[in-house]
Amino acid sequence: MASPTRRLILATAAASALLAACDRPGGGDKPRFQGVDITGADFGQQLALHDGDGKLYTLADFKGKVVVLFFGYTQCPDVCPTTLLELAEVRKLLGADGQRVQGVFVSLDPERDTPEVLKAYVASFGADFIGLRGSEEETRAAAKEFKIFYSKVPGKTENSYTVDHTAGSYVLDAQGRIRLLERYAIGADKLAADLKILLAEGAS
Repeated sequence: MASPTRRLILATAAASALLAACDRPGGGDKPRFQGVDITGADFGQQLALHDGDGKLYTLADFKGKVVVLFFGYTQCPDVCPTTLLELAEVRKLLGADGQRVQGVFVSLDPERDTPEVLKAYVASFGADFIGLRGSEEETRAAAKEFKIFYSKVPGKTENSYTVDHTAGSYVLDAQGRIRLLERYAIGADKLAADLKILLAEGAS
């Protein structure tokens, strides 16, 4: 089983790479985010996958809401449930504004994450959380588009495995633009503070 430490290393490496790739010139006052500001990044522009009911979703379907997008798998022992539980807590902290935050979970394990399994999994964290999946090829394309690393790790038995993967979450604003990379376990208070800024932008 992959260790939490290894996943945290992956998250830190991803954050460092994004910081280097997305440095941009300043101008005026910038919001003070707790996460990594990647506004203006040239990736994460498109997504087209199906939910557990077979409905196709693209980023355009989420416009008007602030989206927290996380890539993982349902049999993940630690990072995935921790991240989704944290997001559920954040939505409670935001009160009525929490309804304007959309949690989206993208499966990196379509082999085991069947539509039925995925639908039941995300529902356990929030009735309106959305789980998306695709074929192996579509999964690779989505991961590449969002610069997500993932790799199968053989388990103790012949047919068992875990999936190492990038542990951070992306936040997209109400216009569907990628804005933040939130580190794993950043904390509900800090994540809520970042979402409040983007929610205020969307309401203006």
